[in-house]
Formats: sequence, structure tokens, C-alpha cells
Amino acid sequence: MAIRYGVESAAHAVAGTLPAGRRRAGDLMRYPLAILLFCALAAPVLGAELDAACRVRSDYDITVSAGRVLFERTATPAQSVEMSRGSLKANGKPVALRVKDRERISAFEATVRGLIPRVKALAQRAVEMSIAAIREEAAATSPKSAADPQLNQRLDARARDLKMRIANSATSKDWRGATLNRYTAEALSDVLPLVGGDLARQAFEVALRGDFAAASALRDRVSRLRASLEARIRSRLEVLRPEVDRLCPALRRLDALESAVGTALPGGARLDLLEVAGTGH
Repeated sequence: MAIRYGVESAAHAVAGTLPAGRRRAGDLMRYPLAILLFCALAAPVLGAELDAACRVRSDYDITVSAGRVLFERTATPAQSVEMSRGSLKANGKPVALRVKDRERISAFEATVRGLIPRVKALAQRAVEMSIAAIREEAAATSPKSAADPQLNQRLDARARDLKMRIANSATSKDWRGATLNRYTAEALSDVLPLVGGDLARQAFEVALRGDFAAASALRDRVSRLRASLEARIRSRLEVLRPEVDRLCPALRRLDALESAVGTALPGGARLDLLEVAGTGH
């Protein structure tokens, strides 16, 4: 079986959303790793890297509370799977489990809960690094804008807000495409108007002096600003790749645990929340 456990929905928070047909699950499960898509700016690297390193996918949203872990799939056929201290429900109906399967469900739930703080901590770091990359890009492109207290205040507030959202989030539904796009747009709106406006002003001034080549070069920098910013963020996040790799064993354990559950769900289907490519499940 494969770990269809939503893990990346944010693959391109800075560039857009994934096609509706099949979302790439590049980060953990859509909850944790959807949290990795947390920051619309960090998701592209972390999501793609987890997808490449762990080869994890999922069709399910996940919600974690003190008493249960709930997986929900809205695609046809819609399904919900609830785990709670070794018990299992499918679409609200209790599933009678053998002793060994109860142990597997309990271990599955415990593994999920153990992953959550690790992914959240990684997401928090990615937010900090993304904001640092934005500051660097502003300083390299427009020192005047980078020194603007308004920009720094906005970026500080954006980082605090995103980190708080990550810390408080209990469901991957908080990090779906439209929401991520909004976070991305908000973050970019902090820097692009100020930096782009400064470059446009400089282009106008040199054009008035007759230096049309310099004016054209400045306009080109404005047009490339977003792409340059995204590239800098991706470069910054490279350092997190080894930590993303270290999440893979836990994901493979989840895949193995659910594959070993012998009890069928109502209707005869097997438990199939996650998909890890290459495991043969």
C-alpha cells in the first residue's frame, strides 16, 4: 500500500497550487507536512524534497486532537477513518479488530503524534529562513527598501503570525491551496511593492538623465524580482533537506503498520491511508 497521507499540498506556495486531480504529497502527511507548506514560501523546496526523498502521497486530510486522529477523504468515494487508542472507526462505524491489529493501530496513531512536533519545528525554522531570504533579497536589490522600518515591521509580524498558525494548527485543512495562496500573496505584498517601486523610481530617474540602457536594466530587475526572490528562498531552505530525509523512516513505518492490518473495513476494503512509492504496498 502506499502512503496516501497528504503530505505536501503546498508544493508551490510561491508559484501556485497543484492541479486538483492529484496533489503531490511531498511532505509528510497532509497535516504535518501540509504544515510544511505552511509558509507559502517554504513549501516548494520542502514539499518537492520530501516527495523525492520519501516518495509519500496521500488523499486524506488529517485532524489531530487529544482523543483521536481523524483522516478524511472528500474525493469519491468519500471516507473517514478514526483512530483512538487502538480502536478504529470507518465512516463512523466501529471496526472489530484482532489484538494484533489493535496494537498496529495504536502504534500507527502514536507514530503520527510523534511526527507532528518534528514537522512543526521544521516548519517554524523554514518560516524564519524564508523571511531571512526575503530580507536578503530586498537588501541586494534595493538597500533603501530593505532599510525601511515599515518593511521590517511587516516581515516580523508575518513571521510571528505564520509561526503561531503552525503552532496552533491541528488539521491539514488549515493549509489547503487557496489558504496557502493567500499567505503567499500576503508575504509577497510586504516586499514586492516597496522594492519594485524603488527600482521603478530609479529607472525613471536614470531615464530622465538619458541613460535608457540603465533604465531598461532596472525595469528588467523589476520583472525578475519575484523569480529571484523564490530562487533565494529555495537556496536558503536547502539546509533543511537532511532533516526532511530523517522523517522518511517514520513514514515508511506508518506504511508498514497499515499494510500489516489484516482486518477489513466495512465493505471489504483494506486500510489504505498512505502511499509510499517503491514499497510494493
